[in-house]
Amino acid sequence: MTTMGGAGMPHWHVSEELAGRYAAGSVPETDAWSVEKHVETCGGCAARLSAAVRVRPETGAVLDGVRAGVLAAVAAEGAPAKKPVRAAAPHTAAPDGAPAKKPTPGAPFRFAGAAARAGRLLWAAGPALRGSWLVALVLVAVGAVALAYGAGAGEAVRPLLLVVAPVLPLAGVGLSYGRHADPMHEITAATPSGGLRLLLTRAAAVLVVSIPALTLAGAALPASAGRPGAAAWLLPGLAMTLAALALGSYVGCRTGATSIAVAWAAAVVLPVLAVSPPTALAAATGAARYFAGPAAQAGWAAGALVCAALLAVRRRSFDHLETL
Repeated sequence: MTTMGGAGMPHWHVSEELAGRYAAGSVPETDAWSVEKHVETCGGCAARLSAAVRVRPETGAVLDGVRAGVLAAVAAEGAPAKKPVRAAAPHTAAPDGAPAKKPTPGAPFRFAGAAARAGRLLWAAGPALRGSWLVALVLVAVGAVALAYGAGAGEAVRPLLLVVAPVLPLAGVGLSYGRHADPMHEITAATPSGGLRLLLTRAAAVLVVSIPALTLAGAALPASAGRPGAAAWLLPGLAMTLAALALGSYVGCRTGATSIAVAWAAAVVLPVLAVSPPTALAAATGAARYFAGPAAQAGWAAGALVCAALLAVRRRSFDHLETL
């Protein structure tokens, strides 16, 4: 690495020697991440690194083949048609004779452009947000409210929703990262922004969608005396999500989320099996003790902190594709 001063801060650049070692694959993993992050914003170093990779016989031919394939595909599809340019409205005088303001080109499309960018960001934030998990989340939230008021089962629906609510984010997290969920997983995981950082971004997107939907659904249900409140599932849901991520650092996201969901189902159903035949209402009513009271909520908070600490310790494990 070479350094150069600027704005009172030293800045490093990729030297010829470092570029050669990177192309040969002999750079340590942490240094390779720094190089990849740096060339995202430094054109000179990107060109130097590209030249070092291209001169190697084992990679130059591959890159030439990829480039030729991309150019052939673009030529076969043809150049995209240009969008027609909208003509600007002619200048007109204001009613009082004052000169009219010059129209701003493209102003009506600014909102549409911002909405399109937000849509692309949401699309990239997590595969779970554009799959069956999102449909299941909406069905659970809407179905709970419809069942409570349409079938007159308000007393029974709230415990059922509390039992199901912490598991839904687990399903979203399990479907948001990994080879099974993302067709471009190998590419995204190999970038400097991949690994745990991308996984946490997608898990946050899942929580941002599921928390308001399920909490509002719980708040819309008829009040029931002695039952946990609509937000009682938040700490358990957070703790289970962090536990799934921490366990996923050992066995993969999908397996980790599935294991936590199965353990939760066993904790809800097995006590009912010991005393009577299992029913959904009996299991949900019995599970209320896991939510109600300061002691239960404090236990979930402590569990969330422990899982977060373990996740911080295991953060490097997400940099390896084979563990995901």
